[in-house]
Amino acid sequence: FSSQVATVTEYGAFIKIPGCRKQGLVHKTHMSSCRVDKPSEIVDVGDKVWVKLIGKEMKDDKLKLSLSMKVVNQGTGKDLDPNNVSLDQDERKRRMFRDYTSQKITLEAVLNTVCKKCGCKGHFAKECFVQPGGTKYSLIPEEEEEEVAAAGYERDKKTSVADDSSKKRKK
Repeated sequence: FSSQVATVTEYGAFIKIPGCRKQGLVHKTHMSSCRVDKPSEIVDVGDKVWVKLIGKEMKDDKLKLSLSMKVVNQGTGKDLDPNNVSLDQDERKRRMFRDYTSQKITLEAVLNTVCKKCGCKGHFAKECFVQPGGTKYSLIPEEEEEEVAAAGYERDKKTSVADDSSKKRKK
């Protein structure tokens, strides 16, 4: 319906409802499909605008009406969203955003444990996913542990080469 702007605030504009003394709010998010920082840049008091009723709420025995300008063509007054699809999408977007910055993040890491089931470091037996005779996985070792393991590997390699050569001589 066509109506007139009664007042403009920092959060939107109040619109006179024709045929009654009520006013409805067009929030700045419902003024345009583009971002609106200052509603006074879009409308002024006394401007004729086309609006659509998108919601009503009873609060403290008062009826609060929510209006939208962005779903109505401001030239012709044609409803651009007759099935309220874009309004539903906007509502879903608003609901999906949650501010998780205040929540503390905790890691459930268990570093210095050895699994009783598979013998690998970094998890408990109840969390073990290894199948009997399957591949074993463990945490990636720290740099210091890698150096110690590499030195142990070199030592094991030398002894196995020596064992192999002694086995060949015996044959």
